[in-house]
Amino acid sequence: MRSSRDRKAPAAVVAAKGDDAMRKYVAEFVGTFVLVLGGVGAAVLAGDRIGFLGVSFAFGLSLLAMVYVIGPISGCHVNPAVTMGLSLAGKFENKHILGYIVAQCLGACLAAGVVLAIAKGIPGGYQASISGLGSNGYGIASPEGYSAGAAFLTEVALTFLLVLTVLGATDARAPVGFAGLAIGLVLTLIHLVGIPVTNTSVNPARSLGPALFAGGTALGQLWLFIIAPLLGSGLAAAVYRTLFRPVAAISARTAERSLDAQRAQRIAEDRGDRTHSPV
Repeated sequence: MRSSRDRKAPAAVVAAKGDDAMRKYVAEFVGTFVLVLGGVGAAVLAGDRIGFLGVSFAFGLSLLAMVYVIGPISGCHVNPAVTMGLSLAGKFENKHILGYIVAQCLGACLAAGVVLAIAKGIPGGYQASISGLGSNGYGIASPEGYSAGAAFLTEVALTFLLVLTVLGATDARAPVGFAGLAIGLVLTLIHLVGIPVTNTSVNPARSLGPALFAGGTALGQLWLFIIAPLLGSGLAAAVYRTLFRPVAAISARTAERSLDAQRAQRIAEDRGDRTHSPV
């Protein structure tokens, strides 16, 4: 006969898994909030002073910081296209896709709202519907007037580059500890190329936040900045599966358990060092 302690164990396991999932979603919310606040905030509040180069680094540095802050918790996707790419490459559990994307979109919308609230404090005020709030666009909404076709191709190609970098830099055979640096730098490069064309999206959540407040053209053109990044993400996953074909497939869950075990070992070693420290 099973004891009451044995009967309670499965419930405790389910509760622990639920708490772990929620931590991941909150981490994605926070990470996307920081990305949009840092990147879009730089474009809206300081764009005239720092230019394309400064805005590009603002996005790249925001992502670089978040990789090391929330990466151990959620993997730091902060982008629905990255989440989809990891899923298609077999490196992410499908059951978390919806939670991640919802959290990312909510974080981006809140960040855009904060940027708008700050921008309105300037003498004379700020109107998102007129100034755009750093929204993405093509045609009349493109910084240099690029067409919809050019914008679509740019977003597909640049998202492909971003997601392929994420997949390759986090591969088991990649140098350990350098993924954040590679991903942050490639996002900087992507913005240097894409800002004149579309203001650079490569991230449906990043596009959604400003578009909701800007409305009008930004909202009407939002479809391109959802479809193109997801298409680029799918292409990156296909190329990754071809180039990095593993000898034996490892599921995302197995990889996560391995990472957790390694972290637990490092924590135990750190506690041991402090216990024996003379300080």
